[in-house]
Amino acid sequence: MALSASLFLRQNQSLVMTPQLMQSIQLLQMTHVELTQFIAQEVEKNPLLEFPSNDGEAGAERGESEDEPYGHLPEDAGSDDGYDNRTDALSSDWYDNGGSASTSRLNDELDANYTNVYPDDSAPQRLDAPELVGQWKSMPGSGGEGTDYDLDDFVAGQVSLRDHLAQQIPFVLPDMADRLIAQNFVDQLDDAGYLQVDLVETGERLGTSLTAAERVLAALQTLDPPGVFARSLSECLAIQLRQKDRYDPAMQALVENLELLARRDFATLKRLCGVDEEDLLDMLGEIRQLNPKPGSGFETGVSEAIMPDVVVRPSLEGGWLVELNPDTLPRVLVNQSYFSRVTRNGDDHAFLSECLQSANWLTRSLDQRAKTIMKVASEIVRQQDAFLLNGVDHLRPLNLKTVAEAIKMHESTVSRVTSNKYMLTPRGLFELKYFFTVSISAVAGGDSHSAEAVRHKIRALIMQESPDAVLSDDDIVDMLKKGGVDLARRTVAKYREAMNIASSVQRRREKRALAKVAGF
Repeated sequence: MALSASLFLRQNQSLVMTPQLMQSIQLLQMTHVELTQFIAQEVEKNPLLEFPSNDGEAGAERGESEDEPYGHLPEDAGSDDGYDNRTDALSSDWYDNGGSASTSRLNDELDANYTNVYPDDSAPQRLDAPELVGQWKSMPGSGGEGTDYDLDDFVAGQVSLRDHLAQQIPFVLPDMADRLIAQNFVDQLDDAGYLQVDLVETGERLGTSLTAAERVLAALQTLDPPGVFARSLSECLAIQLRQKDRYDPAMQALVENLELLARRDFATLKRLCGVDEEDLLDMLGEIRQLNPKPGSGFETGVSEAIMPDVVVRPSLEGGWLVELNPDTLPRVLVNQSYFSRVTRNGDDHAFLSECLQSANWLTRSLDQRAKTIMKVASEIVRQQDAFLLNGVDHLRPLNLKTVAEAIKMHESTVSRVTSNKYMLTPRGLFELKYFFTVSISAVAGGDSHSAEAVRHKIRALIMQESPDAVLSDDDIVDMLKKGGVDLARRTVAKYREAMNIASSVQRRREKRALAKVAGF
């Protein structure tokens, strides 16, 4: 077969992901915090992008007109019937009638003369208006010469667990060498206050003996909060019971067999502890009062409040009003006037043209992102109207394909929109993913049920059961079928375990024990 070179002309089409398109997709799935950070980076490196100023200077510089947020009184507001004229008339009558003499007369008539109540106190000093204005202007955030302030600056600082322990260590460990060992233990505490270390390895690393490490640890376990520096849950509870002088042999046997307590095996616990049922119930009540995580009461990090991206409220005309939260909408402007002034001189025309193209693309992408979120949220509200009216029992089964077909978008786009986006409704704050649940078939071919609504029904049935009539999984299946839900027993067990609800045998033991404790 002979080999030869030839030239062909071929035409084909292909879909290429441009950097701008990839940026739009990334913007669509960003959270509010991520989007704010991304826009700040773009503004920093693009001279044509800027944040809008609050006083409207940016809009005036670009030749835009902005409405004033507050209206002004018309010039003829001070008519004969106006409030100002009435005030001036009262003021003139007041000063015409004697001023200070009238004040003294009114004080005597109304019994408002403070000199009779506090005869030893001097008259209060009067602060003139110019001095008040000066103090107001000097305050930060007053709009005067001061700088803006944040209310978080006035909040008392949170004391961490390590700082709280460091203040107590000098009182229990006067020796400096012991304090160094203690500081090493403090550095290895977790957020719950537990110490996960090997004393032998720690002693070898610090060049000390095992006896010294155990002595320091025993001293640290006496600090506040009770139970800190424990190496296990049993040791944590034992420390707290010792400080309460309640760590007797029976309680020690109970603490050393917590796995039996978790399984609600009260018969074995009574035999191991050597107590009757009444004493065991009292011991269980004391265990419930202990803190299994002594370090959880201290601030470990900064908690950020979730800001809803969409706000849903009832409409006056009926239905629901869906709006984007203005606090989460990004605000960025393109300075066209700066581009015109600079390019008019012919300087850096290519660079600024590229910046202008990037800025325009960013603004269009942000606008498209807002419109897409609005479309998806509106369709979710339309699909889940019964949930907003009547609660979680009426949550409809919904999937991404249904919403995507309704708004004529791809499922991947809907998935990106619903990730880490939140909706504020009259029923509470929910993630958009919450409204997408699996469909569960109904009895006799009726309307299908949402998996979240079924889980809510299972939880409600278990909460209403009595200690003498605890529902088994089969009983729950029968009750759900009477309500029109066709569900298998293994599915009920799976939902129950996912909600961290114990089995019927364990619930019966626990409810009877609690009933006896309440009876005593």
